[in-house]
Amino acid sequence: MKKTIIALAVLMITGQNLTAQQLPKDQRMQWWREARFGMFIHWGVYAVPAGTWNGRQIGNIGEWIMNRGKIPVEDYKAMAKDFNPVKYDPDSWVKMAKDAGMKYIVITSKHHDGFALFKSEASKWNVVDHTVYGKDLLKPLAEACKKHGIKLGFYYSQAQDWVNPGGTAIRRLTKEGWPNPDSVIIDAYTKEHNGHWDWRQETKTFEQYINEVSVPQVRELLTNYGEVAVLWWDTPNGMTVEAATKFQSLLAIQPQIITNDRLKRPDFPGDHKTPEQRIPNLADLDGTDWETCMTMNGTWGYKSYDLNYKSPQTLIRNLIDIASKGGNLLLNVGPTAEGEFPQQSIEILSEMGKWMKVNGEAIYGTKASPWGLFPWGRCTRKDTKNGTSLYFSVFEWPADRKLTISGMKNSVISAKLLANGARVKTVRTKEGELIISLPAFSPDPMASVVRVDVRGKVAEKIKQ
Repeated sequence: MKKTIIALAVLMITGQNLTAQQLPKDQRMQWWREARFGMFIHWGVYAVPAGTWNGRQIGNIGEWIMNRGKIPVEDYKAMAKDFNPVKYDPDSWVKMAKDAGMKYIVITSKHHDGFALFKSEASKWNVVDHTVYGKDLLKPLAEACKKHGIKLGFYYSQAQDWVNPGGTAIRRLTKEGWPNPDSVIIDAYTKEHNGHWDWRQETKTFEQYINEVSVPQVRELLTNYGEVAVLWWDTPNGMTVEAATKFQSLLAIQPQIITNDRLKRPDFPGDHKTPEQRIPNLADLDGTDWETCMTMNGTWGYKSYDLNYKSPQTLIRNLIDIASKGGNLLLNVGPTAEGEFPQQSIEILSEMGKWMKVNGEAIYGTKASPWGLFPWGRCTRKDTKNGTSLYFSVFEWPADRKLTISGMKNSVISAKLLANGARVKTVRTKEGELIISLPAFSPDPMASVVRVDVRGKVAEKIKQ
């Protein structure tokens, strides 16, 4: 209790200092709200086993293989000898993200396996000190992002760590309780030791881990790589107010930085929410900034046999749906241990980029739809000098070739298809409906966008 009171007092003092040293939230969030589309990169030693250990395919997501397979610490650390990303080309990675229409990149500087992709004085379990590759992976990525005008963010697992002693090891329970059946090895030791399966994981306390590894590494990340746009916490398992306050105080190093809501809930809400692998319903939105993080296939970290990729059409429509609700999409790529993007990921990024090159204005800098959802598609909007630009993205081409928009009082200036620039006719009815007449066929199978420019500002929400 005494520690908690002290921590809260420190938080109040620190919070006052941060208010003075950090930029106002709206100023920090401006670029992020305009970006709408970013790349997540999950990369680490888990790319070496690529989903398989001891001849067995381990279920669930690839970056959790150590936890799900209950791989002993020394066995897992031995895998690092095969983490040799000689094909790593950060300039190519950043260019692929930019060509896909992405405006920022967030990479796993350290995931739950504790392996740092950067040179760290706080733990030798890092790419420089523990692999034959021996080079910091984040510095050239930061340089490439700066060169191509892409914002760079760092994912960091602040509490959960399966190799550095003292980190937490979350229990994965089923509704029936312990254990989760997709774990390969579960024994009494694991159950009795808070999810740990190797005695080495418990040779230090959580407080020692926070003070000796986690806080120093975050300081390194915020100090050694130039401007850091985003600090993406994950996960708050076992976090305390005292520990979270120490992390929060470091943000003053980067006054412009944006953080998410996973430092410690609910005490440290961050700047935006992070729904994972799902797009919220309209009823779930409360006006808070949010970002859906999503995989292209079924895993974040690379798994050689997970080839169940979403189609470019699905991902493009997901992006449109998210933008129409006022959110961002952080779409994941899981590179191989040699440093290459899977070919399917490259092809998907290319297709998304082609669509974004033509239709990106319907995504970037837009606000949520005043009407909510349409059965045939989605809408985004953008304020202009003369009024409002409305972007109607059509997924299902109406059989009667007409879009009916209810409750809009603004007069139309112009209307056209972004795919080919063709003008479309619009009619206003006495009932207050806007009828948009479409050509016989959709010009874009991914999603065809009709831009309608109107006079004046369109209301935030329109009753239909």
